[in-house]
Amino acid sequence: MEATVQDVQQEIVDEFSAFDDWMDKYEYLIELGKSLPVIDEKNKQEDRLIKGCQSRVWLNTELRDGRLYFTADSDAIITKGIISLLIRVYNGRTPEEILAADNSFIDRIGLKENLSPTRANGLVSMMEQIREDALRYSKEQ
Repeated sequence: MEATVQDVQQEIVDEFSAFDDWMDKYEYLIELGKSLPVIDEKNKQEDRLIKGCQSRVWLNTELRDGRLYFTADSDAIITKGIISLLIRVYNGRTPEEILAADNSFIDRIGLKENLSPTRANGLVSMMEQIREDALRYSKEQ
């Protein structure tokens, strides 16, 4: 059986709870960013840049068989780790699953309060972009 959005979010909470220190959590985010698959250069266009991020973050969204698939890249390694977390949760989900999801796992791992204000704003912008894409594709189906 496929893991639900909540299952994946709980896995992430469990992984982050294994670290006591925020420096270790940052290191983990950096590792996640390094494991993000390389985005096709043709998808690194202006129209794919997420607005509101201090660093440059490209998000490419494709609808296949009623599910959304995301690829992304960033010029900042921590930001790349953050977008990789979001992709892990939402990749391969239906637009409806994404729109119904609650993002409390972000608060449960303490991410927002341990990021600089500009990175926290970028995180919010990334989540909003994923939701906007889900909303747009849900209307197209």
